[in-house]
Amino acid sequence: MTLKRKTPAQRRKLGNRAKLRRVNLEQNPNRAIRPRLSVHRTNKQIYVQVIDDVKGVTLASASSMKMKAGHSVDAAKAVGEAVAKAATKAGVKKVQFDRGAFLYHGRIKALADGARDGGLEF
Repeated sequence: MTLKRKTPAQRRKLGNRAKLRRVNLEQNPNRAIRPRLSVHRTNKQIYVQVIDDVKGVTLASASSMKMKAGHSVDAAKAVGEAVAKAATKAGVKKVQFDRGAFLYHGRIKALADGARDGGLEF
């Protein structure tokens, strides 16, 4: 399917992923790509994973459903701190933030702030 036939959300998602790849290759010409902090948000829950795209494995994950935290901005910040703790335990300090097609405000911004407060750099 061509880019013109995709919905605006699909185009945002593809554009953000392409930008992440360009940034990784410009900063790391030897292709040492940093893990990706991938975020998925629903109306009730928020899910986040730290993914190593080179190996194709998930290094750490957290969700508001596992934490029984609810669906507020405070819950998203707690999920960000939890994934940061799990990622540092797995040996990851620097990640690329992949928000997909979600706009950077509200729960997505709170999750990013929580991850930064937890020790992740992006």
